[in-house]
Amino acid sequence: MPATSTSEVAKRLVKLRTQGGALALGRVLTLVVVINEDTDGTETAIEAANAASRQHPCRVIVLVRGTRQATTRLDAQIRVGGDAGASEVIVLRGYGRLTAAEAAAGMAIPMLLPDAPVVAWWPGGAPAVPAEDPVGRLATRRITDCAAEKHPLRALEQRAKGYHHGDTDLAWTRLTPWRALLAAALDQPPYDDVTSAVVDGEPDSASTDLLAGWLASRLSVPVKRTKIGTAGGVHSVRLNRRSGPIELARPDAVFGVLNQPGQPERRVALRRRPLRDCLAEELRRLDADQVYAAALAGVADITRGRAPAGSHR
Repeated sequence: MPATSTSEVAKRLVKLRTQGGALALGRVLTLVVVINEDTDGTETAIEAANAASRQHPCRVIVLVRGTRQATTRLDAQIRVGGDAGASEVIVLRGYGRLTAAEAAAGMAIPMLLPDAPVVAWWPGGAPAVPAEDPVGRLATRRITDCAAEKHPLRALEQRAKGYHHGDTDLAWTRLTPWRALLAAALDQPPYDDVTSAVVDGEPDSASTDLLAGWLASRLSVPVKRTKIGTAGGVHSVRLNRRSGPIELARPDAVFGVLNQPGQPERRVALRRRPLRDCLAEELRRLDADQVYAAALAGVADITRGRAPAGSHR
């Protein structure tokens, strides 16, 4: 639908619903995806949203910001059926004045499902404070991705400064397997307290910083963040105890190696998570992620060299 309007898109949706049945039936939320046309990631984001929609049926609204210098116009596309997973996808490409954040929110509002929560996702560059962005103000959950930013650690610092309830980041979501394995290891004897920890990873890995912040916030012990020169995100974690350290390392992007005192070395699945799995996990919850907020605070404490706050174990 080239050079169209939101009212024409809404009419086309009604027509499709009449022809093919109630497409919105069973949709549990609206996912609003905001992406710049020059990032070349639109189709990747849509594919991830389609895959996630099989677990969370939703309406996907993709707001693509085109060239600001172009003539103001709106191009639209509606995808249903096989091209849309268990969702319906509305792609709105705005040019000229429609590239502004306020205009993007205005294009999304007529397409939102009534009485359904809204989740906003920025697969690429995100606003400095997502909750204060016009699209972010529509949402109960706001998903960003520091790894997609030009300077991931600088972006993570900004996430901490601008945090609001409902914010989360896929750099945090990628840590779920690491957190689960470390927590399970601590639930096994001997039950010695952790005295300190070392987290090693890629120099610009936001996930590595968040893992260090999480350990600092939960264990209230000194945590050292070291930086290796190779790519691959988190490389290893060592939890020091009087009975011997717990060590979890990932020498490649597929398997991890877990070492615990008095137990044989174990190989564990620790594959880098695909985008669709991370997005699907975040769509499972619409409340504030207090643990993520504490991890952000832990990162700030480590950066400033402060002692961790009181224990949250």
